[in-house]
Amino acid sequence: MDFETSMENPTSACDEDCDCSPDPAVLADFKQAIHAIGGKWKLEILFALMNGAVRFGALRRSIGGVTQHMLTTQLRELQRDGLVSRTVLASRPLRIEYELTDAAFGLLPAFKEILSWSRLYGNARLAASQEA
Repeated sequence: MDFETSMENPTSACDEDCDCSPDPAVLADFKQAIHAIGGKWKLEILFALMNGAVRFGALRRSIGGVTQHMLTTQLRELQRDGLVSRTVLASRPLRIEYELTDAAFGLLPAFKEILSWSRLYGNARLAASQEA
C-alpha cells in the first residue's frame, strides 16, 4: 500500500499552499485498525496468543495485572473484531481455549517491528539515564 504522510520526511516544512492533511480514506482505515487493537490489554492478549491456543486461566496468569472481568471484556471485543476465536471443548470440566485468527496472525510483522523499536528505544533510554 502506498500512501504519503508527513512522517516520511520530518524535516520538510509545509508551506501555505500544501495540504498536509492525510487522505480521509487512509485515516479511516487507520482508525479502524487502531480501534480493533486499541485497549489497555488487547496487544498483550494478542501477543500472548501468538504461540497457539491458550485456556482462559493460563492466559490470565500470563498477563499480570488483568482482572477476570477485563480479560473477558477484551477477549469478547477481539472476537467481535475477528482477531480471536473461542473454542469450547466438550470435556469435564468445561475447557475454553482462545486463539488467534488468520487476520490476527497478519499482525506478526507489526509485533516484530514494535519489539525492534522497543529494544532500540529502551537501549537509548537506558544509555541516556546512565549519562545523567
